[in-house]
Amino acid sequence: MVKIVRHQEVISQHELTIARRDHEIAYKTAKIDKLTHELARLRRVQFSAKSERMNPEQRELFDEAMAADIAAVEAELDALQDSTSAASSKPPRAKPVRRPLPPELPREITVHTPERCDCATCGAALTPIGTHASEKLDVKPAVFFVRRDEYPQLACPRCETIVAEPVAPALIDRGQAAPGLLAQVAIQKYADHLPLYRQEAIFARHGITLARSTLAEWLGHVGLRLQPLVDALRARLLTADVLHADETPVAQLDPGAGKTKRAYLFAYAGHGWPSDAGAGCAGAAPSPEPQPIVIFDYCPSRAGKHAADFLGEWQGALMVDDYGGYKALFAHGITELGCWAHARRKFFDAHKASGSPVAKEALQHMGTLYAIEATLRELTPEAHGRERQRLLVPKLDALKRWLDELQPKVLGNTGLDKAVNYTLKRWSALARVADDGHYPIGRVEMWRGGGRLSISVAVSFDRRCLTVRTMTPFPHPAHRTVRADFLRISVIVTARFGRS
Repeated sequence: MVKIVRHQEVISQHELTIARRDHEIAYKTAKIDKLTHELARLRRVQFSAKSERMNPEQRELFDEAMAADIAAVEAELDALQDSTSAASSKPPRAKPVRRPLPPELPREITVHTPERCDCATCGAALTPIGTHASEKLDVKPAVFFVRRDEYPQLACPRCETIVAEPVAPALIDRGQAAPGLLAQVAIQKYADHLPLYRQEAIFARHGITLARSTLAEWLGHVGLRLQPLVDALRARLLTADVLHADETPVAQLDPGAGKTKRAYLFAYAGHGWPSDAGAGCAGAAPSPEPQPIVIFDYCPSRAGKHAADFLGEWQGALMVDDYGGYKALFAHGITELGCWAHARRKFFDAHKASGSPVAKEALQHMGTLYAIEATLRELTPEAHGRERQRLLVPKLDALKRWLDELQPKVLGNTGLDKAVNYTLKRWSALARVADDGHYPIGRVEMWRGGGRLSISVAVSFDRRCLTVRTMTPFPHPAHRTVRADFLRISVIVTARFGRS
């Protein structure tokens, strides 16, 4: 009787254990189904058609958040699937191949040796047979320190003189910010797009109180000290035979009016690093390859006189769009170049909007031009020009005849009509690419990611930092000193392009 009672107790315990496991399996199965559905939804949203209303910066933030959400759901799903005892009929999901960590990074090695060097079973000494290693990328938070410079003063009792090293010049007279800190503030603001109020909060987390107004004043001094470098960049840029120019509107804060007003940011890009020392500006060092230079010129309007003021006496080939403000330059010795990327874009938009086979044929014609250019990329400019005459000119002539025949047949006031008329109107500038091997076929992308540069400049910055008034690098009235921000942008963007 006792055995029967014990047997029934064991059966009851097993039933409770089975019921508990069944409940746990049911819960995990439901959870896995929910996470699988959520993961599918997130992936569907991630790879769905991207809205044209979202600018590239917003899209990057969206993609980063989406990737983080997907990674979190996948990790939770993997943990549940590993812990559940339910067998899965699905094949294991392929794990992504990780890139190896850069070998040039310093390694901090921690060796984890067993507590005992003898066998726990028989007591024999253990012999090394290999090492299992795993590497993880780590980072050390920013470390702030005080740089103390001491200048011992030595006296001569006989001559009654005092000898000491002169105090090293500082970026900010009597300032407490060392060059490293000033560089970090500028890079974080202009390269990493970190506003000063966020930097203020980051410094506060480290126990350092730096007001936003102080950071702004530092940047004003940095702009003043960068002025000679911007002048040198402009001098070297204007040694180039070919330049690219474009302009884009920027929202300028106008505190007196309580709203923003439209200003313009002209960008000039080229390869202005001469191969011989001293060309372009004094003290220039030789460079084995031409280095890209980008200079941003703040202007209160879109008037063509701003481009004329910047370029001065420069004579060369200028690649621009069809904006009329540049037309006056071409009457004074500057050669106009057309951008085939602009022309192609108009046919691309027409084909995307209506699926026009004629627009598709135009794209194929232009694709042939770019394919020829790809095969000539490694040639010297002289050989490039000769091959263009041999290969490119016949294709250009054929495209011109095709467009001339097409123009009267195209329905007016359509996307295709605008594309054809634009290309024919710009034909002399577009076809000039065959005249010289130095001329590019299209514009370099001066805007990050191919999109417009989203920058807001503030007049109030000029009022907080009076030293900005001395920062006009080109012959413009002093009241336009809101351009000071773009001194730093020019230096930082040029450095980024030169590094890539």
